[in-house]
Amino acid sequence: MRAITIREPGGPEVLEWTEVPDPSPGPGEVLLDVAASAVNRADLLQRKGFYPPPAGVTEVPGLECSGTVAALGEGVTEWRVGDQVCALLAGGGYAQRVTVPAAQLLPVPSTVDLVSAAGLPEVACTVWSNVVMTARLSAGETLLVHGGAGGIGTHAIQVGKALGATVAVTAGSADRLARCAELGADIVINYREQDFVAEVRAATDGRGADVVLDNMGGKYLPRNVSVLAPHGRLVVIGMQGGVKGELNLAELLGKWATVTAASLRHRPVDGKGAIVAEVREHLWPLIENGTVKPITHEVLPMERAGDAHAALDEQPVFGKLVLTLG
Repeated sequence: MRAITIREPGGPEVLEWTEVPDPSPGPGEVLLDVAASAVNRADLLQRKGFYPPPAGVTEVPGLECSGTVAALGEGVTEWRVGDQVCALLAGGGYAQRVTVPAAQLLPVPSTVDLVSAAGLPEVACTVWSNVVMTARLSAGETLLVHGGAGGIGTHAIQVGKALGATVAVTAGSADRLARCAELGADIVINYREQDFVAEVRAATDGRGADVVLDNMGGKYLPRNVSVLAPHGRLVVIGMQGGVKGELNLAELLGKWATVTAASLRHRPVDGKGAIVAEVREHLWPLIENGTVKPITHEVLPMERAGDAHAALDEQPVFGKLVLTLG
């Protein structure tokens, strides 16, 4: 089969569409014929040599895909050959075929086409596990989403609104903020021109945000703690602004607040399976009825994975970039 491989750590030009050995499903796994995959920032980090896959996982990038079940490993009974599915992966999505633990499969929602479904598993599982399962966002609370125009952000806006929260977002241009507002964002903040702490406080009568979903890490840590409401919850899911920041423990203590950091890729299969099960039970109905929709910026052929990486690195992408086969 063919897959995207990383010739050496570097820029988008190191991605190559080449022949690799065919995978075969082990016990508890399913083999998929891939229809499409999607680009995540973790893929860019892996390409640069900063984010290797877990031990035993293919070096082929790609943390999610959609496709058709081609074969079942020993012990798999809940899926059938021919089922159309999307999958949360530890790697391998940029390929014609991939194996995945059966617990990490989701049915393609009836309201979503097979290609668009490729961009759902990573954002759905990331947002639901952090915003709902960990931070326990509830109706009437305020959710602040950094990077509101990205794949995670556009999904989080819709989930927050579906749960009855007030949603605040940061983004870097008026156009991107306007599109976030179209998705339901109530408070839009241009991080290049405005102080998100002051803006959120002003919009919430001084209370602040009950939950903050942060992709920046160290750079935003002091201000994220400052913007938290009493009993607020900060969940850090990215380090685009660095790995180290100053934490004011007195401020954290005074608010009875919590700071949590979590990644999805390196969780064990049973941990990912538990998240996928929650997503299927609680979030998938919202996608089925159209309350939450996949937001796709552009669909490109898999062979142009390098162009997709360059676009995510350099251009204002809104939603997900999807790579398709066929």
